[in-house]
Amino acid sequence: MTQKEVLEKLWKRGCEFLGTEKAILGGAMSWISDSDLVAAISEAGGFGVLAGGALPPELLDKWIKDTQSKTKKPFGVNLITMHTALDTLIDVCANNKVSHVVFAGGLPKTESIAKAKSLGMKVMCFAPATIIGKRMIKAGTDALIIEGHEAGGHIGPVSTTILAQEILPALSQQVPVFVAGGIGTGKMMASYLMLGASGVQVGTRFVCTHECNAHAKFKEIFIKSSARDAMPTVQVDPRFPVIPVRAITNEGSRKFMEIQTEIVNKYKNGEIELKEGQLQIESFWMGSLRRAVVEGDIETGSLMAGQSVEFVKKEMSVKEVIDELTDDAIAELKFYDGLLAK
Repeated sequence: MTQKEVLEKLWKRGCEFLGTEKAILGGAMSWISDSDLVAAISEAGGFGVLAGGALPPELLDKWIKDTQSKTKKPFGVNLITMHTALDTLIDVCANNKVSHVVFAGGLPKTESIAKAKSLGMKVMCFAPATIIGKRMIKAGTDALIIEGHEAGGHIGPVSTTILAQEILPALSQQVPVFVAGGIGTGKMMASYLMLGASGVQVGTRFVCTHECNAHAKFKEIFIKSSARDAMPTVQVDPRFPVIPVRAITNEGSRKFMEIQTEIVNKYKNGEIELKEGQLQIESFWMGSLRRAVVEGDIETGSLMAGQSVEFVKKEMSVKEVIDELTDDAIAELKFYDGLLAK
């Protein structure tokens, strides 16, 4: 058996679940994972995922149709569980015959999972711990994604390597499990596949691709940055809970800390109510990611990036990224094969 055949065997379950040649999901990144990037990932043999969670139903419908006009291959749609029109968004996906939905931004209700499945779609959910993974499987999810602290955007407290060691042995026999967070090379992808993963999810590596419509300045800062530049935000006061966001440090990151402190002081002085203060903190990032991605505001906009930005060295095509990851994984398997042969 060749190393390529070994790789095909390792991610066969994931490929069959996704309907793809390669079990590489494109992480859904707001303002980045549009129809052009998603279609390009699917066309290159991976599985693109539209960042549709925050869109109104009519815009999601347009984005799905735009993607379908650019590829006939499978792709998924990321839906935010807190969206007030979630049921309608599920209907939009079903009406457009979307094959997979990915529930994110919180734990989906059993009813949401059941509805999506009843409409013929496969469901993927995030599991930050084994106990939650078991709960999602019981609720009917078809596959899990485990995403570690190294990822970009909103993150949890546990690293990818720990989650993989915790969750893969416990749950990978029950449903396909895809690993995400800090995956920048095929060597790491091969390692997780050998641990029992059915595939991986990659986001940051796809930002600096020709098919990604992010602003040139946004891409440039990714190329210039290292893993140590992508740091999580810090919560100032537990009364004002903040989900950490990993982003490349800039003036916007520092300003966020200042605003938290200002709002906490206003609350202490009786100038604002607790809930109002919490909303003000949460709303800080609203639009800041768009400013960075679309307008190129790399000073005060949000530069959300995973620590795998370390491996973004130049702009490439989506196909080149996927081929590099695949070839790198095959080389890693050849290395292990060589050790075993000695």
